[in-house]
Amino acid sequence: VLSLQIVHILNMTSAKIVSFLLHPEESLHSLQNRIEFETGISTGNQELLLETGICLDPRKPASQCVIDGVRGWDSYMVYLFDKSRTVYDGPFASRSLSDCVNYIVQDSKIQLPIPQLRKVWAEAVHYVIGLKEDYSRLFQGQRAAMLSLLRYNANLIKMKNNMVSASQQLKAKLEFFHQSIRLDLERYSDQMAYGISSEKMLKAWKEMEEKASHCAQAEDIGYLDEQIMALHTEIVELQKSPYARRQGEVMESLEQRAIDLYKQLKTRPPDHAYSDSTDMVKIIVQTVQSQDRVLKELFGHLSKLLGCKQKIIDLLPEIEVALNNIKEADNSVMQMQGKRQREIWHLLKIACTQSSSRSLVSSSLEGTASTPAAAWLPQGSSGNTPPHPLSSLPAPQEGENFADVIQENVNYLELFSSILQEVRQEQNSMMVS
Repeated sequence: VLSLQIVHILNMTSAKIVSFLLHPEESLHSLQNRIEFETGISTGNQELLLETGICLDPRKPASQCVIDGVRGWDSYMVYLFDKSRTVYDGPFASRSLSDCVNYIVQDSKIQLPIPQLRKVWAEAVHYVIGLKEDYSRLFQGQRAAMLSLLRYNANLIKMKNNMVSASQQLKAKLEFFHQSIRLDLERYSDQMAYGISSEKMLKAWKEMEEKASHCAQAEDIGYLDEQIMALHTEIVELQKSPYARRQGEVMESLEQRAIDLYKQLKTRPPDHAYSDSTDMVKIIVQTVQSQDRVLKELFGHLSKLLGCKQKIIDLLPEIEVALNNIKEADNSVMQMQGKRQREIWHLLKIACTQSSSRSLVSSSLEGTASTPAAAWLPQGSSGNTPPHPLSSLPAPQEGENFADVIQENVNYLELFSSILQEVRQEQNSMMVS
């Protein structure tokens, strides 16, 4: 018997306990099917919580419901909630009276022999203790719901912090992007008259600026932040509420009074005396009334907890969407920044190439102009002296070959032509892009 695994499920929607004998290696899905058959709550709407507020893991076997030790064997509870409901308002019927206890409740002044009265009062004390224990279990279920809510709230805070951080980063990048593109546009306009221009590139830069303005919409998370802050305030108020703490003091005192009454009756001699049950019935009635009151408060508070939890569940996808939008906008801004910087460096390359070409052309022209015809004349001749015949020109210096000089000039001409060709191609590609 001790090796058996029995799980006790407290249905928080009906305040009733259902127990199941677990089969060896039974899956949680199999147990949920059995729970659906007993409670009518579909497997998709079942939320099974441990005392710690942790939801059962569907990947693990059903034996996770049972803890080791004697306590886990006969009294450890798993709390069942219906995710399709956020309002638990009963009515919740108290546990039924036994026949003999119901007999004295119907007529508390009836006289019974002391031995028989002891048996009836013993059952009455058991009934009062049972009412208090029923409340204790339901309160523990409410506590599990609170712990589950706090876990969801912790996840909400984590996602909110990630969202706020990403939004601030996007805002900073957008400010940098707008400042840098404005400066680039100003500098581009200044050099258009004497430098390089491309209407298509200018149009693309202005479109980037407009697109960046649309990206700024992604950083607007004020509406979500307001909802999250309102939820935080509501959760704090629920934690501070007196209904979040145990309200069974009256029932515990009534339980002790019932036990004391029974002890007093037990000390009376088992003679032929008779006595009524007025005092015990009064305790039973007060206990039932007290349980009705505290259960009404408990389930009212539980409904608020579940309502907050549902708000968090509804908010999480919205935060996820906002976070994805921020990341997409961030990537878009960084891509536009990178594209514009590549275009600026391309312009710089073209400008440097053109500058090098101009320098090469001017240096060639200067070299041609600095070689006067007098250089071919013999030294000491005047400018009005007719040129000498070719045979009278000075001979080349030692090691100098006219063929080599001509070949070198041809090579320079080819290099200059290739540079001009490359510049024209880059200008054409810049205009197209």
